[in-house]
Amino acid sequence: MRWSLLFLASGGLLTFLPAAEDPYEHYVRTSEDFRPVKQDAAWARKAWPGWIYMPWTYQWTPGYDAASGKWARDHGYNGAFIDHDHIGTAQSKTGRLDWINQHGLRFYVDHVAGKGVLHLWDGDKVKPHLNEVHGTGLRPAPLNAATFAKLQALMQRNIAASATSPMRAAYALDDEPSWGHFVHPTMWQVTDDATAYPRWLATVYGAGHVPKRERWISYEELRPKLAEWTVADFDASPLMDQWTFNDAQWCNYIGRLVEHANTLDPATPCGLVGGQAPSAFGGYDYARLMRKVQFIESYNLGSSQAVIRSFNPQGALPAVTTHFHKNVDDTIWQTWYYLAHGNRGHIGWVEGWFDGATPEDWHAKVAPALLEAGDKLGPLMAGAQWQHDGVAIYYSHASIQLGWILDAEAHRKTWVNRNADERLASAAHVRRAWENMLRDSGLQYNFLSYVDVIQKGVPDEYRVLILPACLCLSDTEIRVIGAFCQRGGTVIADYLPGVWDQHGKGRAGGGGLDGLFGVKHDPKMRQADLFGGTLWVEVDQDANYSWKTYREFLTNKNTCLLDSSGFHKAVRAQPTDQVQAQGKGRAVLMNISPQWYNAYREAGFDAARKREVFMRHVVDAGVTPWVRLADAGEREHGYEITYWKLPTGRTLLYLCLNPEIRGTSLGGGNSVGLKSSTLPAKLRFSRPVQQLRNERSGQKLGDGSEFVLEWKQHEAVVLSFTEASSP
Repeated sequence: MRWSLLFLASGGLLTFLPAAEDPYEHYVRTSEDFRPVKQDAAWARKAWPGWIYMPWTYQWTPGYDAASGKWARDHGYNGAFIDHDHIGTAQSKTGRLDWINQHGLRFYVDHVAGKGVLHLWDGDKVKPHLNEVHGTGLRPAPLNAATFAKLQALMQRNIAASATSPMRAAYALDDEPSWGHFVHPTMWQVTDDATAYPRWLATVYGAGHVPKRERWISYEELRPKLAEWTVADFDASPLMDQWTFNDAQWCNYIGRLVEHANTLDPATPCGLVGGQAPSAFGGYDYARLMRKVQFIESYNLGSSQAVIRSFNPQGALPAVTTHFHKNVDDTIWQTWYYLAHGNRGHIGWVEGWFDGATPEDWHAKVAPALLEAGDKLGPLMAGAQWQHDGVAIYYSHASIQLGWILDAEAHRKTWVNRNADERLASAAHVRRAWENMLRDSGLQYNFLSYVDVIQKGVPDEYRVLILPACLCLSDTEIRVIGAFCQRGGTVIADYLPGVWDQHGKGRAGGGGLDGLFGVKHDPKMRQADLFGGTLWVEVDQDANYSWKTYREFLTNKNTCLLDSSGFHKAVRAQPTDQVQAQGKGRAVLMNISPQWYNAYREAGFDAARKREVFMRHVVDAGVTPWVRLADAGEREHGYEITYWKLPTGRTLLYLCLNPEIRGTSLGGGNSVGLKSSTLPAKLRFSRPVQQLRNERSGQKLGDGSEFVLEWKQHEAVVLSFTEASSP
């Protein structure tokens, strides 16, 4: 029997009552939409056994002979890339596959499902189709049986041509796939099956409760209403249901293609490359998508790297990033930073990288890092499990969708030109602020998805659950979050938690978590009652479309109330920093947005101390850093420590730099403001450790709780040790 929390109207918690499983909960628990493909850990690790650097073939100019093979290996390029038009007939012309086999280079095959269905257009080819993209008609290549059969035939040919190689590591269905165009605001329908949407609505809402959906709508039909609606009037469900349906159709389609690939080659994982930031568009609900792939390369935008790591079963599925070269120090930093976060390699998109000698002699300078990652640290991390400090950040995709609806209002009718949500979206900036506040405080975390919470509850391994701009929560999520708090957990929300349901419909009785937090969100609230009083959100993103600094982004045409803590108030009339005891736990509603932390962090060490207004509640929950840099100041500002539990029982620790990261929908992951000084780093553990060893130098450092080492800030200090108990 399931149980429900009953809240008193005054905000106090009354009791637990038995509750029947609601239709949405049943949908999330039982639907094909959330059924994972094969994701066996041992199987995935066998196919992709270490850390692999794979240069993109079109930019590989040294040729395919014995000398180039030795040169590749000597410089840390231990992998390769094969495209769909490099196999079959092309193989006999270039000898690429024979060369790859001869030199033992693990490779992935791109575009095994061809081009033109999963990724519709490249570059400027989208321009003639913009009206189509923004319209409410049918996707040009609809997801149906005919397109599926077409892709099956392509996959059979392309996989058969490469499956004979013992060096194959993964298949990518396509590069930068999307049910729209990247994460551009797309309004069309993805399938021509007229019965699919009504059937799906019935599974989500339950028989007898299906809302009337007479036609497919566009954002333009909601936008003018945003200035008029109260919370009680607010109803974005006709649009959000369409997007969620598209996500479901898309992810299921991807999953079925992945399973088809497994029938053609049962030994090799299949997935996607060129993944985008979590977004309202394109199929990038990672709670769904990560259940439907066995391999993924995603640009590190909008927290996607940490989200993928968190949703990767046992960390076993190969997840890699694209390497774009900015300069030598940045390339070295990328190698260490992404390895420290569980990255299994790089796909090298490095135009000009292999075109002869350069004044910088790039290859000689970056080779030591690539060789260490490929030959030493990658194998050491086989089977390693990420360690967190008991903190979870909630992943609510419905809130990302509603966030886009609220953000885009500032653009008025020019919303059709909006793009680059990894740089604009409130949801992305709020997530980034929380991540950096935790990392800068010496704490590690996992993202916890709405799917996992509905299916399994909030695991007791977490002491703190953070709700970052979680505007939309279902009744089931509200119940489970409340139960976690009752059991002794601390729930921290920044602003407007659960004021809307999972469909984007305002709650007529106030916020769904009002009883937990001991507050009352007035359902009569309008834009005038929030943030700057002119929009539902903190920032006019039209006025700040081309911002260059976080401070500029947060101050240009901003009329928000700045709280004494240094952060903007959300509900203008409500107090901030409210704490409510609930059962054995505590519920904290900040009623301020953490976005300003991005600007404080950019300003430096002293300004970044502003995070304490948020972090003190994490510390009060009993979460403290396991290891810190002692006496850290401006020089060390931005450092991060990650740690992994090895199969041997030892713990592996990385000290690296966590600078700002920028990119676009075409790629990214490069650092901004990278430091490259060499510093003495004094690591101070909260409890003594034993048999500390420097895994890069092999030096044995003994037992203790404080150690001084040399740290090159664009590299990483890598240590392993044993301990009496887990962190």
